[in-house]
Amino acid sequence: MKYFSKANSSSKNNASIQIKASEIAFGTTPESADTLPNPAELFLGSFSACVLKNVERFSGLMNFEYSKAEITVSATRLEKPPRMDGINYELTIYSPDDNLNINLLKKNIEKFGTIFNTVKSSCTVTGVINIIQE
Repeated sequence: MKYFSKANSSSKNNASIQIKASEIAFGTTPESADTLPNPAELFLGSFSACVLKNVERFSGLMNFEYSKAEITVSATRLEKPPRMDGINYELTIYSPDDNLNINLLKKNIEKFGTIFNTVKSSCTVTGVINIIQE
């Protein structure tokens, strides 16, 4: 598989990424620091999207139902050299299924996620999955 994105910015202004029919604005100036995501937050957003995509994928393969899934991701930025480390996630799945195998789901997410594996190869990743019965 091949992936493609295009991004642009202008001096003293913000920027955007174009992917398929979507446009994602992001901040490059101090004025947008509180309103637009920065590159590090987009990175964590990509990680989140990977995990959520795999929840959907494995709901079919593992035959479980869920109404929604939420993920919170945090990371530590190290200084020398500047990089992300210590990524931690908490995934919550709202599901009526009593037989949802959380351990197998976690193993599958952590083994088959493209972004997950890319990130895991360069920094520490830890996480938990919680199930809320509906």
